[in-house]
Amino acid sequence: MKKNFRGVFTVMITPTRVDGAVSLDGMRDFTEWQIRQGIHGLIPLGSTGEFRSLSDADRRSVARTVIETAKCRVPVLIGTGHEDTREVIRRSREAEELGADGVMVIPPFYSTPTDDELVAHYRAIAEAISIPVMVYNNPATTNVDMGPELLARIAEIDGCDYVKESTMDVTRVRDIIRLAGDRMTVFGGIMGFESFVMGAEGWVAVASNVAPAAMVEIFERTAAGDYDGARAVYRKWVPLIQAVGGQAYVGGSKALLRHMGFDAGAPLPPRLPLPAGRDAAMKALVDEFGLRFAL
Repeated sequence: MKKNFRGVFTVMITPTRVDGAVSLDGMRDFTEWQIRQGIHGLIPLGSTGEFRSLSDADRRSVARTVIETAKCRVPVLIGTGHEDTREVIRRSREAEELGADGVMVIPPFYSTPTDDELVAHYRAIAEAISIPVMVYNNPATTNVDMGPELLARIAEIDGCDYVKESTMDVTRVRDIIRLAGDRMTVFGGIMGFESFVMGAEGWVAVASNVAPAAMVEIFERTAAGDYDGARAVYRKWVPLIQAVGGQAYVGGSKALLRHMGFDAGAPLPPRLPLPAGRDAAMKALVDEFGLRFAL
């Protein structure tokens, strides 16, 4: 039976220590804070979680820590993407064994697969596990763009129940819903409020790393039909949403959290910390919005 994932899901940063090692204590505290702030779901080991810079042991530890800390209070989807279908299956089975509610799977990002290869890739993954798959379309980073027609084909696969649509074209949300119907639930990836207006049931958000309650309010007002109220909240927070957009999604999020009082650590190589000027701009945003991290 399809699980009912809905709302704002944070694609989580991975806290690190000064030596670059993953901070599992930080991961626990960050998970707890997110839940107390009212977030609807959590996704560790996505792009913002720097999954490509983590060892297998670190990935397992991060997944286990978030799942065990969440204690079924909110859904946890684990990012299990890889270039090799067999490795995605291994990681996805591991996530299910750890107690994940679902997996988020970015397409193979180097081999430039054909549409038929992508359909076969997602079919093999979905058939190997019994938890839902969130297909992740992010052409800016993957060299692969899965348009609405292809996603409608993938939606025919049992278990490929969700998509994170991460382009700036919100008409894709409309077209995925039109072509796939209730077989695939759409989450916005970049355009949150705009995706809700087009019919998306959720938002896999970067900005909710630092302002989860505000991002949740945008969704809940929209879901209640208060479009004017949602638009007002959204417009207020656009500067922060933009601050963690583009290439600043990791460095910007970690800088903001540091200024809020949470030691998220530095981005992992090859990423660099923000230059002094941009870091100061992040501190100014924290002060402007009165953001604080406190359990």
